[in-house]
Formats: sequence, C-alpha cells, structure tokens
Amino acid sequence: MSTRQFGERVQRREDPRLLTGNGRYLDDLGLGALSAAFVRSPHAHARIVDIDIDDAWEVDGVEAIYTWEDLTGRVAEPLPVLIPHPALTHPRTGYCLAKDEVNHVGEAVVMVIARDRYLAEDAAQRIRVTYESLPVVVGVEAARAAQTLVHDDAPGNIAAHLLQEVGDVTAAMEAAPNTLTIDLEIERSACMPMEGKGVFARWDADEGSLRIYSSTQTSTGVRAAVAAKLGMPLAKVECIAPDVGGGFGVKIMHPWPEEVLVPWAARLLGRDVKWTEDRREHFISSSHERGQLQQVTVGFDDDGHLLALDVQFWHDNGAYTPYGIIVPIITATQLLGPYKPGAYRVEFWSLFTNTVLVTPYRGAGRPQGCYAMERTMDAVAAHLGIDRAEVRARNFIQPEEMPYDHGLMFQDGRPLKYDSGDFPASLAKLKALVGWDDFAAYREEAAAQGRRVGLGIGCYVEGTGVGPYEGGHVHVETSGRVNVATGLTTQGQGHQTVLAQIVADELGVRIEDVHVTTGDTRRMAYAVGTFASRGAVMSGNAVALAAKAVRAKALRIAADALEVSADDLQIEDGVISVKGAPGTSIALSTVAVLSNPLRYAFDESSKAATQFAGTFDPDKPPVADDEEPGLEGQDFYSPTQATFANGMHAAIVETDPVTAEIRILRYCVIHDCGVMINPMIVEGQVHGGVAQGVGGALYERMAYDESGQLLNASFMDFLMPYASEVPHVETDHLETPSPLNPLGLKGAGEAGTIPVTAVIASAIEDAEGFPVRSMPISPSELWELRRMHAQSPVPVPAQEGSR
Repeated sequence: MSTRQFGERVQRREDPRLLTGNGRYLDDLGLGALSAAFVRSPHAHARIVDIDIDDAWEVDGVEAIYTWEDLTGRVAEPLPVLIPHPALTHPRTGYCLAKDEVNHVGEAVVMVIARDRYLAEDAAQRIRVTYESLPVVVGVEAARAAQTLVHDDAPGNIAAHLLQEVGDVTAAMEAAPNTLTIDLEIERSACMPMEGKGVFARWDADEGSLRIYSSTQTSTGVRAAVAAKLGMPLAKVECIAPDVGGGFGVKIMHPWPEEVLVPWAARLLGRDVKWTEDRREHFISSSHERGQLQQVTVGFDDDGHLLALDVQFWHDNGAYTPYGIIVPIITATQLLGPYKPGAYRVEFWSLFTNTVLVTPYRGAGRPQGCYAMERTMDAVAAHLGIDRAEVRARNFIQPEEMPYDHGLMFQDGRPLKYDSGDFPASLAKLKALVGWDDFAAYREEAAAQGRRVGLGIGCYVEGTGVGPYEGGHVHVETSGRVNVATGLTTQGQGHQTVLAQIVADELGVRIEDVHVTTGDTRRMAYAVGTFASRGAVMSGNAVALAAKAVRAKALRIAADALEVSADDLQIEDGVISVKGAPGTSIALSTVAVLSNPLRYAFDESSKAATQFAGTFDPDKPPVADDEEPGLEGQDFYSPTQATFANGMHAAIVETDPVTAEIRILRYCVIHDCGVMINPMIVEGQVHGGVAQGVGGALYERMAYDESGQLLNASFMDFLMPYASEVPHVETDHLETPSPLNPLGLKGAGEAGTIPVTAVIASAIEDAEGFPVRSMPISPSELWELRRMHAQSPVPVPAQEGSR
C-alpha cells in the first residue's frame, strides 16, 4: 500500500459532525411521537397499598396510564438475570413497573403516555400512590449487620458469596516474617453521561414489526430482550443505537424497564412512543457502582516479597442483581495486578441494600481491586522502609513468565491467564517520565517554600477483549465506496476512525473511501456490545478478517480478468495491479462490477468492466458453487480467552497546609495495549479515563441518608471535575503485542480510570505522612484526618499484626 493507515495518528473522522451540532442523539428522534413519563417511588422500601390514577385522566392529551396490573404476558414478569453465576445464590430483579413493593427511591411504579412530555409529567404528578413504609438498609455495614432484610427470602442480605484460594494461605501467612492487616473503603459513585438513557419505538401494524432506537451500549441485546418480553419473532424487531452521548457502563444493562415498556406501549397504542431520561431520573433510577468495604491481610519477607495475601470484601449490589455479580468477581480476580502474591485467598459477599442497583461503571470492579492491592504495596514498603517502586518491582511477574496463569477463575469461567506484558519495562518508563528518582529534591524545595507535596504510584492489569464474539461485514460498491458494519455500538470511542483504518490497510484502499456503521441490528444481527475495553480487540479483528476475505476474492477475480496469478497482484489506493508492472491494472470498483454477473452499466465502473467481458470461461456458471455475487465478506472473531492490557500511573499532588485543598500538579501514564491502531485515540481514551478517575478519587460519591434518600441527586450537589481540576496527562506507551489475536491488540478503554483512586491516595498519604484508607476524599475529610492524626498519631505503615 502506498499509505499505511494502521498505527498512524489519523484524525477522528466523526468529530466534525458531532462538534458542529450535526449529531443525532436519541432525543433528536421521534418528533411528534407520544411521550412517556414515570411515577417513581419516593421511598427506599415500602409496600404499595393503593394507586389512584383518576385525577391524571383529567389532563387533556393523556393517552394511556399503566400500572403493573395492566401489564400483559412476559412484560408482567420480573426482569431477567442477564449473567447467572453459581455463587449468586439469591438473585433478585425488579419488575418493569413495581408490583407489590418498592426497594429503592426512584423505582418505577406507573407509566403515563401523553401527547407530549409536559402533559405526561403533569398527569404523573396527579397520581396518588399510597405506601406502607418498611425498614430500610443503606450502606455495606448495615447490610452485613443484617438487622433488617431488603428481601425477606435473602438471609443476611447476601445475594452472593464466593471464595477462591490458590495455595495454602494459612500456612504461608503463619510462616511470613511480617504481616499487616489493612481496612479500606471505596464509596459509591456513578457515571454521568452527557445523554441519559432513552428509547424511541415505532410499531408497523401492517408488517407486524417493531423498530427501536435506544441510547444503549448493546443494541443486539436490547433487540433480543424486547423480542422475548413481547413474544415477537426476532426477525420482526430491529434496534438501532443512534449517536450516544456517553455510556460508561450504565447503558450496558439490557433491558432497562423503559426499554421494554416503551415498545410495548407503542405496539399496544399503534403509535410512536418515546421516553428520554431526565437528570434526576438518572441519579435515582440508573445504576451506581464502586461501593465496597475491604480487609487485606498480607504476609511478606524482610525484602518485601509477598508470601501470602488474604482479601475479604463486602460489595454493595443495591436492591437488585440484574447484571449478576460481574463487578465483585472482577475485583476478586484482577486485584492481583502485575504481581505474584504467593498464596492467595479472596472471599467476597455481595449484599443487598435499599439503593439503586449496581452494574459496571468504567473499570467495572477493577478500580476497587487496584485500590486494595496498591494500598497494600504502599503499606508493605512503608513498613520495611523500602522504596515503593522497588517493592513493586520485586514482586512483578517477569516477561519470560508470560503467559502467566494465576490459578483463579475469571468472570467468564475461564482461567485468569495473562497473555503478554513487560512490567519492569513499564516501571522504568514511568520512573523516567515522572522523575521518580529526583522527587526527594523537589519535595525539599517545595517544603522550603512552605508547600506540601507527595508522589503516588499505582500499577494495574486489566482483562480486555472478552468474548464471546463480534462480527464484521465489508462490502465494496461499484463506486469504490467500502461499507463496513459491526454490531458494536459507539459512545465516542472513535470506532468510525479506527475500524476504517484497519479495513483501509487490509483491503488496500483510501481511508476516505471506508464508511463504518455500528450498533444497527439491520446491518449486523449478531453482536455482543461495547464494554470491558473490547471494541478494538473484538470488532477490530472481526472487520480485519472480513476485509481479508474480500481482498482474497477481489484478487481472484482480478487475476482472471488480467490473466495473471493472484500471487502476482497487489492493491494500492483501490487499484489492483501486477507487481512490477503498474500499467497492468484494474480498479477495485471495476472488480466489484465483475463480481456480480448482472453487470448493467449503471456507472463508470460498469462501463470499464466491459473490456473484461470475454475473459471468463463460457463453460463455467457465472457464479461458482462456492461463491456469492458481490464483492463482500463477513466474518466473526471469537477468542479463547481475554487479552490483558496493563499500565502504571504516577501523580504529584499538593495539599494545602491550611485549607487541605488537594491539587494535582502532574499526572503521568505508561500504558500497554499491545499494538496501537491509532496512538492519538489511545491517548484520548487514557486522558478521558484519568479525568473520570480524578472524579472518582476526589469528587464523585452517592450520598444516601439513613432512610435511603439520595441527598445529592443534582449537579448542584453531585461534584464532578471541571477542566480546571483535570491535570494535563503525560503519556508514554509500551507495545507488547497480544499473541491471542491476528492484530496483536489489547484494550484501552478503561485503562485511564482503573488506578487513579489508588494513585491519588498514595500521593496524599506521601504528602501528609499518615494513612489514607477511604476514598474518595474531600478537603474537609483530609482536614479531619489531620485533626485526628494530630490527636493520636498513626504512622503510615498500618502495623496491626506485624512481627
């Protein structure tokens, strides 16, 4: 090829349209459609005694009002548990509309359909629901105390309990020269996409078909769920994800109640129906994440080598478990990061609370696991008086040990086995980038100026590219345009750019000629979705395989037309030519015409194809038994296991001696996602992830009171970092290709977020000189920690149990 696209810093192709206001988000669709609004529970736990809808009917323009009693068939049944697991012994899901009981503030009780949203909201306010209050469970400590139960048939509020052990932890811990026990906490948080959830449904009575537009990360999953719930043939349901203003995990859940109810109402009424989530609804009825209490006991020798690691944690899964226990399982397995822990035991309890359900949020259990492991490594280093980076280096899995099997079971039931990585090389890059060895001098200089600074570090390994599969379809038109389709959805990751780069390289065409469609079940019926840093690995390899098939077919057809061997041909900029004889050539667009025996002269390529009309064997059929008309191909990529990306972050923070304000001065990232398709997009993913991680470390938390009311359910009270709070992110890369897929890719989407909480905690602790064990942390909380430490000094090395 004359111009290589793969691996180049190609500008994002989707940005001009989005930045000039030409995006088409869910709420831009369905003008003139009926609108839905919901009556949601004001109570965290209550029985529904009565629902009075009479006054709501007096609002002119109301078309329908539905309670659970109005639901029919499978729509009236509980929502599914999407990912069952043997450890999930007491799964619970809600109904599309609450049946007899509500279990968190914001649970939908009544749906109103009206001429527009304003009328629907007016009518909803007139509906009177009588409740009988029930005892409320809020927070992990209350859940594990189990003095009150969220669900009467879930003893101890335990949804799931899982224990995994490798080696004899008890014996190894007893033999260890040193032990520490550390109690840690990460509070609840939630993602805040630019656009909340939303769904728009169109029913075609003549065809008996349903078209759904949903702001989702899993269009094929929504399609299948709605078809099942409505009892419709899958072939009669389509789902399209338009432009989606951020997902971050909240839109991976499928189906949300609204994704079932809106299509159901559209079919029932024979009208278009739409619902878009307002911001308060997002706070009180969408999913949260992060909340865990952790206890880590570690045994180690006098050089800092880990000999035993025993981790227990209690995970808040909210009122229901529709997405299973993926989050705590990921915490349990990926907690180990780049280290060899010796003997390892991990045990967790996933607990019900009367709060919003928990599903993955960017990182999906990994930030919690990284926090536990990295805080432990810092404690070991402090206890022994050894450099924190050196303690980590002494426990690294070495490159020659790859692939490395930890002996644990990953969330999909497969072994936790790292495929590639060079952790010592990453650490060397990070130390050079942040100036690790020079920081002591910088600290002294700052102290002389009355400033307090600290340096933090965090390492992580992230399972990416999880299966089971993704597909790709590539079609070359007679105009030379190349259409690419994948079922993967897009929420801003740059898929239209990176997938076009892959296909342009594989097929030998200009990137300008490649056009990518994602998240449309009409174009790709079989897909899984966009989550878990899997987009490039899964769909990237799928479209590459499809493009290879198209390339092979194009060369076969061109070889017949030019009367040469296919091995002697090459494709550059959409032209197939004989190697060493560029004058002997045929355009790929012309080959597209020859691939279809129809051969009418619709365009210039069709006319050009006439010169090759006599080059085919008249004794053979125009389309061979093993061929199909057209220059197109489809393929699927299905891996045997996940790939494992990795990286290391370091930050320098300053804590104000008076106000305790925390300011990030520098933030440095080394990331290894295997071969990079587009380094600029990888860096964008890292930068965005760090910004989200800063929010999780310093600002974002879901503040519930003891009655289950969310106290900060608006942007006036829920804090997120502005551009002024997000530091400039300095990045460097290491590329250790994955041996598991043809392109050598590993994922990058969540990497920026995973270690940030641990890194910031490490840096604050380094600045202040006392332990930081609960995150996120605010200036007022840091000020209080200072006061408590001044009254009862506690050295950084949490020395409980040391010998």
